[in-house]
Amino acid sequence: MNAPQTLLRKEDLRLITGEGKFTSDWYYEGMCYAYMIRSPYAHGVIRSIDYSQVLSSPGVVRVITAQDIAAANMKTLPTGMTIQNTSGEQQILAPMPVLATDKVRFVGQPMAMVIADTLENAKRAGELVNFDIEMLDAVTTFESSQASGAVQIHDQAPGNLSIHYMKGDQAATEKAFDQAAFVSSMNVKSQRLIGSPMELRSVVAKYDAQADRYVVHTPNQGMLGMLGALEHITGIPKSQIDIQTQDVGGSFGIRGGAFSENALVMLAAKLIGKPVKWVGTRSEVFLSDWHGRGLELNGFVALDEQGKILGMRFENKADLGAYTCYFGSFIGARNVSITMNGVYDIPALSMTSELYFTNTVPVSAYRGAGRPDIAYAIERLIDHAAHEHGFDPIELRRKNFIQPNQFPYDNQIGSVYDSGEFDQLLTKALKVSQYDSFEARRQEAVKQNRLRGIGVAYFLEASGAGTAPKDQVIGQFTPEGILKIFSVTGASGQGHETSFSQIFYEKIGFPQHQIQFVAGQADKIMVGSGTGGSRTLYGAGSAVLNLAEQILEKSKPLAASILKATPEQLVFDGQAWSVPGSATSITIAQIVLQTQAVNQSHPLDTNGEASSGATYPNGCHIAEVEIDPETGITEIIQYTAIDDVGVAISPKLVQGQIHGGIVQGLGQAFLEQAVYDETGQLLTGSYMDYAMPKAGCLVNIQAEKIEVVTKNNILGSKGVGESGCSGSLPALSNAVINALRPKGITEMDMPYTPSKVWEALQATSSK
Repeated sequence: MNAPQTLLRKEDLRLITGEGKFTSDWYYEGMCYAYMIRSPYAHGVIRSIDYSQVLSSPGVVRVITAQDIAAANMKTLPTGMTIQNTSGEQQILAPMPVLATDKVRFVGQPMAMVIADTLENAKRAGELVNFDIEMLDAVTTFESSQASGAVQIHDQAPGNLSIHYMKGDQAATEKAFDQAAFVSSMNVKSQRLIGSPMELRSVVAKYDAQADRYVVHTPNQGMLGMLGALEHITGIPKSQIDIQTQDVGGSFGIRGGAFSENALVMLAAKLIGKPVKWVGTRSEVFLSDWHGRGLELNGFVALDEQGKILGMRFENKADLGAYTCYFGSFIGARNVSITMNGVYDIPALSMTSELYFTNTVPVSAYRGAGRPDIAYAIERLIDHAAHEHGFDPIELRRKNFIQPNQFPYDNQIGSVYDSGEFDQLLTKALKVSQYDSFEARRQEAVKQNRLRGIGVAYFLEASGAGTAPKDQVIGQFTPEGILKIFSVTGASGQGHETSFSQIFYEKIGFPQHQIQFVAGQADKIMVGSGTGGSRTLYGAGSAVLNLAEQILEKSKPLAASILKATPEQLVFDGQAWSVPGSATSITIAQIVLQTQAVNQSHPLDTNGEASSGATYPNGCHIAEVEIDPETGITEIIQYTAIDDVGVAISPKLVQGQIHGGIVQGLGQAFLEQAVYDETGQLLTGSYMDYAMPKAGCLVNIQAEKIEVVTKNNILGSKGVGESGCSGSLPALSNAVINALRPKGITEMDMPYTPSKVWEALQATSSK
């Protein structure tokens, strides 16, 4: 391959000069506008809804109601991946209806959609609806959902329990704890979060009655995932739906499938015979975009006298929200189990997870989808055990690392890790962070009346294998010599256009500026997975590499013909074909221009495909913080991230993904938390109440990598999108507790807000 070049993101010029095109940028002549009528109550029985004043309001074209949904034979939203125990016990499901019918079960649940000639008219009309809803009590937490006499959200789910999930060898784990010299436990909560992509959730739909086809513009993480969800909900075959998405302003997991509004706008476009647009407000999507996290993880570890881990178990609880939607169940059960030993060689593992319904927004994927949560719980538990029983936290980790000669490593609970050099990576992280001289810095901080702490965390996470058996791409050349690469996966900030063109350049020397990446074109029939699970680069990217290999092979006889040589005489030096000893050569780009298309198809047009397995990126993150005991404010002094992401195709993009994940983890660690009151009203319904990281909150990040090549894909790359988040939660948490431990504080749940830290310090000082 050619030597890697440092590239600016190809996408950025378009995006920063206002030439990007997001969903709300689409406009059609005669387009109407939609406004959602949502439940103002968390729980209640719908007695009646009067839309008469809405319908008579100026500019109103139609109101889409639950009766329209029934007439269109629409189904519920997909429940996603359901869960069952090894005994065969099935999860109790509660799929979400497109519009509420008999009951409402969370504030913000869609009840109807108003269509009008302008957005202002639609909004004004929507406020005229007359509800008769009998309010019921609400449950919003694990505790209230389990309480004696608690209201039942769904009749089919006694005790509001969807499933008591079990995994692992319970008997072997119990035996390990019986033999242990030391046992430690740690209960942590990964609080409910609200996703905040820059682009608001939106959808534009146009219906062609003559062709019986729909054009749909909407943010998504992959065309096929969105198509599959729309087909499931509406019953309309995928072949009749054309998803068109150019740019997506952020995703973070919450755009893996269709919401109610997608199906409603499609139906509205058909019923009124005009294009329809819906764009949510920021406060509105706080109440309706899937929330993330919402987990309680109770971990136990058994150690022998030397500190070797004999067994580990977790007893978890997961908040599903009001319905089983998409990935919520999968996260609360499967995803928090698959890496529950982290990077440690543990012979006995088991876990249970109770999945509960609450009168809150349904929970689904959010950056990492359970893997950052279990990494956080493991590393808090290991740190706690080290301090509780007198072990050095670094040496306890080293003693229990999976060794390089143990790979591929079966973790005894359903995952086979491909590779890792954990000791080497830890050693580098300690050196870069100047860990050995930390105590001197702590003493200097004491002189300034500051509490200084350092937190070490070693995480491992599983990047997704994808839902498709393979990833495919299509390569087609234009008469101008431009290579268009078509794929089903689209970017929401990851930099697909840059990375995929980088792969081509490194393999066959084809200029990056002559490559165009096109996501999700309806007339290109392909299979593949969308973005999600940190897999796009090595999944679709492996297909792109295969495409480059095939183009190289197909170009050889063409080059021979142009150079007046036989194919056997040619050699390729990474840039051009040539005959050894000859001064003439020809690049792939030149071959493209000198070769005539046949029946509108270029001889080098071809398809690429590759099958890729799950990978296990890992890293050691070390955070150093300082707390002002007078205010409770925590300052992050420096942050070190040493990661193993396999082969890094675009190092700058890798660094950007790591930085972004770290800051997103910082948001959870110190700022973000979705809070409901006892009636089910969301108290953190805007940025006035829901704090977010800001520019400058973390300015000193030292991010480096080691490269341990995986054999699970032809690129040798591992996922990276969720690594920063998986490492920062435990590193920052361990740093905060390390700073507070001299004051007798050994446990505290995120977020570490100034008031929470200050109150804890005041409580200890008063004893």
